[in-house]
Amino acid sequence: MKYRNHSVRLAALLASVSLLPVMAAPAAAQDDTTMDGQRDTVTVTARRREESIMDVPVSVTAFSGDALETSGAQDITFVGQTTPNVTLEVSRGTNSTLTAFIRGVGQQDPVAGFESGVGIYLDDVYLNRPQAAVLDIYDVQAIEVLRGPQGTLYGRNTIGGAVKYITRRLDPDAPTLNARLNIGSYEQIDAIVSGSAPLSETFRVGAAVASLNRGGYGSNLVTGQDNYNKEVLAFRASAEFEPNAQWFFRLSGDTVTDDSAPRQGHRLIPGAFSGAPVLNDVYDTRAGLNVVDQHVEASGGTLLAEYQHDDNWSFRSITSYRQDESTTPIDFDSLPADDLDVPAIYENDQFSQEFQILFEGDRISGVGGLYYLDANASTVFDVVLGPLGSLIGLPGLNAQTFGDVSTETWSVFADVSFDLNEWVSASIGGRYTNDQRTSRVLRRTYIGGFSEFFGGSPTLIATTSDFQGSAEWDDFSPRASLLFTINDQSAIYGSYSQGFKGGSFDPRGQTTAAPDFNGDGNVSADEIYNFMGFNPEEVDSYEIGWRYDNGRYRHALAVFFMDYQDVQIPGSVGVDTDGDGVNDTFTGVTTNAAEATINGLEYEGSLLISDDMSGRGDTLSLDWALGLLDGEYGTFINAFGQDISNQVEIQNTPELTAAATLTYTTPLRNGELTILNTLSHRGDSTQFEIPFDRIDQEAFTLWNASLVWDSDDGRWQFGIHGRNLTDERYIVAGYDFVNNATLAPELGLEGTLTAFYGDPRTVTGTIAFRY
Repeated sequence: MKYRNHSVRLAALLASVSLLPVMAAPAAAQDDTTMDGQRDTVTVTARRREESIMDVPVSVTAFSGDALETSGAQDITFVGQTTPNVTLEVSRGTNSTLTAFIRGVGQQDPVAGFESGVGIYLDDVYLNRPQAAVLDIYDVQAIEVLRGPQGTLYGRNTIGGAVKYITRRLDPDAPTLNARLNIGSYEQIDAIVSGSAPLSETFRVGAAVASLNRGGYGSNLVTGQDNYNKEVLAFRASAEFEPNAQWFFRLSGDTVTDDSAPRQGHRLIPGAFSGAPVLNDVYDTRAGLNVVDQHVEASGGTLLAEYQHDDNWSFRSITSYRQDESTTPIDFDSLPADDLDVPAIYENDQFSQEFQILFEGDRISGVGGLYYLDANASTVFDVVLGPLGSLIGLPGLNAQTFGDVSTETWSVFADVSFDLNEWVSASIGGRYTNDQRTSRVLRRTYIGGFSEFFGGSPTLIATTSDFQGSAEWDDFSPRASLLFTINDQSAIYGSYSQGFKGGSFDPRGQTTAAPDFNGDGNVSADEIYNFMGFNPEEVDSYEIGWRYDNGRYRHALAVFFMDYQDVQIPGSVGVDTDGDGVNDTFTGVTTNAAEATINGLEYEGSLLISDDMSGRGDTLSLDWALGLLDGEYGTFINAFGQDISNQVEIQNTPELTAAATLTYTTPLRNGELTILNTLSHRGDSTQFEIPFDRIDQEAFTLWNASLVWDSDDGRWQFGIHGRNLTDERYIVAGYDFVNNATLAPELGLEGTLTAFYGDPRTVTGTIAFRY
């Protein structure tokens, strides 16, 4: 049983260590306009079955693959720019690890032991870890962003929401060939080729390959490498088999290799020890850590089997195995010396199996099933404090952390919708989850620099953690909604849903720093266990929404209230491992020491302003998205046992997000010309719960524009895409280890205050051929 009195737990530590239904993508990028100016209905799979987006009482924004190509989207973070109350960013110090927050709920720390609060799905397969989850956009059918807890249908760790990345199915009737070439700023050259072929009436194969390359936005002035460059090779292949009208099989596999240079930070202050000045270009760095090369590999395979028993009943099986490995040199201090250098290795693998039973009737429809996941995540990283170690007589001081977490979870779920009468329908669902976690945390202190994992041979001087533990949790997450259809154009709904995010063990926890909770003069095994572990967190969400669609104008409006309980708060405190009075490392302190309420509003709309405005066949449309969020912590106990709820904020979540896209289309030279202009605004936001002005980001607005011509026969596309045309400089992540004892100890002699920035202004030209 874990301690629930977090104030007592942390005080003891201090004593021992120094409305919406739904909205589619922008009109020009989402669906075709019919001859009378009416636009087609968008289909989504938010409830695990294909439905009109207007019939789903779930907050979801859908982007079609064609829409993403027209807008020049490059990776999954793009959809966060025009989706309300959503943050999708590249994690600090990486090229392909994803940080995701929806409605103020997520997880920033990517190390093993911490679970994401937003589920990322690739063709209905849950990606258990955030590494290699910045998915590049190619050969995509659609991307859907589901907001709010999705625990009933999408399971554990979707308490903020889910992002579904759906690849294209193969054409069953004729061969296809698609090719795209992108040439742009910073030596960008992308080549994407995909194709498929029916080998018989029942069997077809297809593949896609993407070579994505770009020079750096800046330079590493020490190593000579590019900074913020891209060198990615990705491949997908699939085979589909339909032996008869009842059975469908799809075997798919994918792999991605990322050999981009390390993404190192920009120092915001001069070096306190060396006096190194702040560089003029925020994309430049002086990071000197080069003991390992940056390298990411990820791959996986999925077997989908579907059986249509009759017009009402169908069955589905999704079997998948995935793995990834990332090696990354993270130079926290961004200077040549080993002042605070952290090379890291992440290794993850997972096996999942899901069985679904689907029913479609005249008045009742639903889905039920079983889900199983067996996954392992391990992280090892060195923390080398070179100059500081020399000053305290320990040259090349290295505090190494090895964390290994195994997860075995299974669940049963069901979600049923039924029409009470012609005007009212109800949905009810629930998911029972059994979650088991087994963890190994090994922390060792060396002198002599980097460990054997990174090519060194240092001397071991202390083992400060050698912990093995396991825990098991059970959870039931319910969902219910009522939908009132006012007429063919308008409906309102109310819903309740609950989300569950698993507990774990802090991979940075140091067992030798565990306090004597009961004051008996002895730190027991149970007290060490309680110090290292933390419990699950939950969200209860209440939502009221109104949707309207008359063909030319549509909107989706929602207001929501979320009760966020047992929030997992990662923290750190300095530790003196050798008794000399100097903190030479830190220990993680993660507790369920916070509660928060989050209220918000989301308003997405689409208006066909005019058709045949200046000539026959042209259209002018406006699409918009508005997110308002008001969140506050009722309780927030920091690593020193103090309630600082009046000093903290909901991290990575602006109070205001807004976007507007004005789209003009007109016939031109046996084709159609599309002109898009998008403004995307994000209000003030903090990198962590505790505000730090020097790395937090003030409000900013991005301007993207595209000019695209498509031939009438659909064969050719030519486009020019400009992103961040005003060349805004905005921080997406950072490190602050300068006199921030409430968050983390001050480490190193130089002072670590570094930032990572969003992309500068870029222009890309595209040529695409489809056959």
